[in-house]
Amino acid sequence: MNSRLVTAALGAAVLLAACTPSGTEEVERSDAIAVLFSYPWDAIAEECETTLGPAGYGYVQTSPPQEHIQGTEWWTYYQPVSYDLNSRMGSEEQFTAMVERCNAAGVEVLADAVINHMTAQQHGGVGFAGTEFEWKNYPGLYDESDFHSYPDGDHLACEGDISKYHDRWEVQTCQLLGLADLNTGKPEVQATIAGYLQDLADDGVAGFRIDAAKHISADELAEIWKQVPSHEELYSVLEVIRGPSEPIVPEEYVAIGDVHEFGYARELRAKFQGGQIGSLVEGEGIGESWGLLPSDSAGVFVDNHDTERNGETLNYKYGARYDLAQAFTLAWPYGTPSIHSGYEFTDSDAGPPQDGDGYVLGPDAAEGWTGKHAQPQVANMVGFRGHVQNAEVTDIWSDTNALAFSRGELGFIAINNGDEPIEISARTPLPDGEYVNVYEAVRTEDGTWDGPTVTVSGGAVSASIAALSTIALRSDVSP
Repeated sequence: MNSRLVTAALGAAVLLAACTPSGTEEVERSDAIAVLFSYPWDAIAEECETTLGPAGYGYVQTSPPQEHIQGTEWWTYYQPVSYDLNSRMGSEEQFTAMVERCNAAGVEVLADAVINHMTAQQHGGVGFAGTEFEWKNYPGLYDESDFHSYPDGDHLACEGDISKYHDRWEVQTCQLLGLADLNTGKPEVQATIAGYLQDLADDGVAGFRIDAAKHISADELAEIWKQVPSHEELYSVLEVIRGPSEPIVPEEYVAIGDVHEFGYARELRAKFQGGQIGSLVEGEGIGESWGLLPSDSAGVFVDNHDTERNGETLNYKYGARYDLAQAFTLAWPYGTPSIHSGYEFTDSDAGPPQDGDGYVLGPDAAEGWTGKHAQPQVANMVGFRGHVQNAEVTDIWSDTNALAFSRGELGFIAINNGDEPIEISARTPLPDGEYVNVYEAVRTEDGTWDGPTVTVSGGAVSASIAALSTIALRSDVSP
């Protein structure tokens, strides 16, 4: 977690009186990021006020806000036409209003920034907001001289698309899936990209997910970042996918910002699907000792918009096990967590619900959104994370397909990933007393909790855990 996020997250209690159910209660803010994939700007603003702020999310990540190619598929907004902030998710006015409303609700905004490339070869024409373009020619922004060319030399000309991921030059110079690859080593290109990022920062954005960062050399990306005037005040998390025996590794980029640790998500899928979650907390537990990035540099997630479609990780279709993996991620102190929340799909290319003009229809206007960020089991665990903050992990207990641990005297969690109920007796520093299981509870309008209770007696939790369920206790939530 870089210093920008640390400073914000350690402001443990943020007063959000207008947003809490009781209207007067302090919300303990976490570092959790709600990734509202494909949500329109007005819908994000509404979620900040009604769900994210009250739950204690620190951040919301938007889909790419710039103008993009036309089409119904989700990947259209990953093909920029211009840096004009008019897209399927809404207008520039709606975007800036959303940022203002989210900030007022105590939730800062991160934008998904697509800066490695522009459009694919087959998509010349008119962008969503009306900008005319040709491949490698985007009037007023870039022309052909601003893109990588492919000369013969020490490397064979890549002839366009990347095919050899063991070749650093090819990965960072050639085209990703036919997308026009910007020459990010060219000073003029660097200045243009930095200007776009600063414009978003001037609109109140607090940071960025950098899409396809692996395809930009770390030195070039560091130079771009340095040219963003307010970069020291901004958060960044970079998409750098670690591949077997590949020369480009996430560690190269940690001086710029956090890096998404895909290995973490892969391990969660293996353990939760394979019935071996106890190993996640054995020894030092999942983290750097597993060959992953250091915790303070890792962006962690159960799934993202790519992996939920390609089968690399768990996704919403896994049901209860997916929710258990989210609960573990929010309770375990490794990395900065992103909670993916998008829409249901059967076709991996299918875009979100939209109207006749191509604008996305949010949850208030169309069905099919998963709403995972707002699901009580997830939202309540965001609050759990905000409450325990940096409390140490203590009193670890594990079985083959179950685990439990405490976060000092502030929290306790036990997860049963099995298909049958289990009985546990686990030590905890939580003071003796009766607590509400927040994983299965609902927050009422008056700010109280309605849910099953669990007793801590003699410094231990002795309880039955239903199949595919969790007990999560907070020191401040009693009946």
